Amino acid sequence: MTASALYAGKVHHHRFKPKAHALAYRVFWLFADLDELPRLKLRLFSHNRWNLFSFFDKDHGEGKPEALRAYVERQLAGAGLDSHGGSIRLLCMPRVLGYVFNPLSIYYCYASDGALQALLYEVNNTFGERHSYLFPVEAGHGPAITQSCTKEFYVSPFLDMGLRYDFRVTLPGEALSVHIRVSDAAGTVLTASQQAHKERLDDWILAKLFVTHPLLTLKVIGAIHWQAVRLLWKGIGMRTRPQAPDASLRIVVTPETHRPEI
Repeated sequence: MTASALYAGKVHHHRFKPKAHALAYRVFWLFADLDELPRLKLRLFSHNRWNLFSFFDKDHGEGKPEALRAYVERQLAGAGLDSHGGSIRLLCMPRVLGYVFNPLSIYYCYASDGALQALLYEVNNTFGERHSYLFPVEAGHGPAITQSCTKEFYVSPFLDMGLRYDFRVTLPGEALSVHIRVSDAAGTVLTASQQAHKERLDDWILAKLFVTHPLLTLKVIGAIHWQAVRLLWKGIGMRTRPQAPDASLRIVVTPETHRPEI
């Protein structure tokens, strides 16, 4: 058995204003232990090599072919956290036939004693830009972790910049969920969520997912542009894209990180 796994489920978006809009898609994700990736022995999945499914370190972080763990450790060190000896696990979509686009990837960063010490949210937009939000996690958190921050990075051309993110994340087990509320001063603008159940990371499950979710990553980028057409048809205007933040990562600390009331 490996710590790495697959999660199959759905993504839901629900926009509340200026006009209602909703979408739902079946998706699956790779939950990759960064230390395990080079040691996985699979026929349909490869690390830093082309395959039916693959994972390339350069698809994340600073976009360089360095070991991804080294990149994450630098970010944790910048937040005063020590990841040496602790696991780093990444929830993302793998490449399918060499192509991938991940709107959101989440790193679960553990201390050497096995306690979750940070969550790193890595956001990509369709303009080739990437930005990350790093949240230290308080000790004694419950089964769900809630965190909040102001939006700093242009993602959707149909959302303003002066918004707030509220994250609610459950730790990956037999199931996982991620819920994001996007709001302005007047209330909720949009909610996005993903729920999934755990599957083994083996060749049989990979083959099954290739059949049940054909060309997943191409479908994701195609769906993004199709939904953009629908929003334009509804009369929702596009916002001007500002310059990307000078820093590619923001460390979000107390009081914006807080323990959930559950």
